[in-house]
Formats: sequence, structure tokens, C-alpha cells
Amino acid sequence: MRIVVTGASGNIGTALLRAFAAGDAEHDIIGICRRPPDGVPPYDCADWVALDLADPGAAEALAPVLAAADAVVHLAWGFQPSRDTDYLERVGVGGTRAVLQAADTAGVGHLVHMSSLGAYSPGPDDRRVDESWPTNGITTLAYSRHKVAAERLLDAHVGRSTHGMAVARIRPGLVLQRDAGSALLRYGVPAFVPAAAVRLLPFLPLDRRIMTQCVHPDDVADAIVRVLDRRATGAFNLAAEPPLTREDMAEALGAAALHVPAAALRTLTSLTWRARLQSLDPGWIDLAFAVPLLDSCRAHDELGWRPRVDARDVLAEAVGGMAEAAGTPSPALRPRSVGQQLARLVRRGPVGSRKLP
Repeated sequence: MRIVVTGASGNIGTALLRAFAAGDAEHDIIGICRRPPDGVPPYDCADWVALDLADPGAAEALAPVLAAADAVVHLAWGFQPSRDTDYLERVGVGGTRAVLQAADTAGVGHLVHMSSLGAYSPGPDDRRVDESWPTNGITTLAYSRHKVAAERLLDAHVGRSTHGMAVARIRPGLVLQRDAGSALLRYGVPAFVPAAAVRLLPFLPLDRRIMTQCVHPDDVADAIVRVLDRRATGAFNLAAEPPLTREDMAEALGAAALHVPAAALRTLTSLTWRARLQSLDPGWIDLAFAVPLLDSCRAHDELGWRPRVDARDVLAEAVGGMAEAAGTPSPALRPRSVGQQLARLVRRGPVGSRKLP
């Protein structure tokens, strides 16, 4: 099977390449990203095309890449610079539009789109929701708005596809692994803070009501492979057990849990965001306390999918990766060092507002 993967050098893309390399089936893999990685495992199992989906001509540039493709796995998404929401919209929403247009023109038979828990509307506290729960998102966070907009593009495309392209959507919880440790630090930790400080946090200030779900990217990759093998369509929630509490998070960090109401935490995050002391959009706090818990029964029943990594182990692995500034040879997951971060800060400004090269 000829499979084109956008965002193939990122967190989930790296895991998907590992899955392809370890599998029995022979696939012709084409990886698309802005900065292709060197040809070392697992990146050596793909042929690479350098392409920024935010570019105005992305659909035309994709056309020859998608020619003769059997399937497209659309993973590409932007998280930084977090203050440049216009650029992030061009990557996420514009990139999805370009992929749909090019895939339809090329006659691709199957599209697997990486959506998110963040596409869901606020949900109940007392039960889990399945894939029929409304996807109107959290309006205060650009990431959520853009995931919703991408879902609407998929909705419209399913109704007007010229050749009946099969479309599947993956909606995972937080996707965490050791190899994404440095990337996670860049998203939310100031450049001057060393990675080892993750283990030195004396207490974790969080509202005791928080509860969230995560999943390992290797398990997400396994679900994607199953979707491709079955040419499955529709939406699939993916989350490992158990849902993570504040106490689970504090234990993973080796810190004491300290109750801070969500409103106060939101205010503090907003103040430090506006002061440009950190790059975490305060809308992520809204998302953390609003999104529902996922019911993954459809993936269990129709794909035979079961997560192999327990949620607490996923979190512990990610925290360990952050503390060790773990990464891969991919530019998207490159190892972080304080010296490099400070040099970039001086040359190009804070990561949340700097222009991409």
C-alpha cells in the first residue's frame, strides 16, 4: 500500500513510522513535513518531501505527492508559535483543506485525520462520552477552535467527495511519550529553566477536580494501522486507563498536591502569558477543566484495539522524558538544552511569538 503521512516527523508520526517498520506488511511510505529528518530509524522507512501546509500553494504542491496514493494519514498540526494564531490556523485548518482538496483530485481512497479530544464540547462530570458527543470545542483556545474547523471541513467533504473517499477521524486524549520530552518543555517551560527542574517541583498547584486522559503514541499508531487495514470510517476515541487525577500527576512529578482553584490557576496563567513569561495559552486551562472523559468502546469493538500502556505509565514516561530533555533526530522532536533555548530566545524572541524559519 502506498501511504502518505503528513506531519510524519512529529510525536504521533514518529510512532507511526515505528509501527510501519515493525509490521509484517510492505508499505511504500511518503513522509511530509517542513523539515525532513535525517535517514536514521525510524525515519529511514519513509521517502521524504519538504512541504509547509501553511503555504498558499500547498494543495497544488501536494497533488504530485498524492498521485497513486492508496491512503493519506493527516497528522500535521501546529502548536507554536502559540501567539501567532493566524499561522496556526493556516497550518491546521488551511492544511486540512489542502490535503482534502489534493486527495480528492488524486482519487485517494482513504483519509485518516488526526482530530483531538479538544474538538469536543464541554461534557458531563459523571459519565464518559462516545463519538456522537457534539464537536463544538472550547472557544477560548485557538487549538480547539481549529480542530473544530477541521472537523467541519471533513463533514462537508464527506458529503461532496467526487469519488467517495473513505474518511476516518482519530480523537485521542493527550498523546505523551518519552521522545516528546523536549518538545513538551518547549511548549510550556521558559527557556531559562533546565529540564532537570521538572523533578525539583516541591508542589503541584492544581484544582483537585481535574481529571484527564492520555494515551501513548505507539497505541495511537496501532489504532491508525488497524483503521488503514480495515479501511474503517467515522470517528474513534482513544484513551488509556485510568483517567489521571491531580494526585496521579503529583506522584509522577514527585511533588505534593496543592489545591488551587481552577479560576485562580487560569488567572495566574493569563498574567504570565500576557507578561510573556511563558508560552502556554491560558485557554489550555479552560480545556483541561471542560472537556469530557472519552469512551473508547468503538475502537475496542470495531478495531480490536486495546491500549498496551497504562495511563499512569504513559505519564511517568513523559515526565521522565521531560526531566532528561529526551528527543529524537527529528527537528520536531529535537533534544532541548538551556543553552540552545537561550540562544534562540536572544536571536528570535520567545517561542510563543517567534516567526518560524
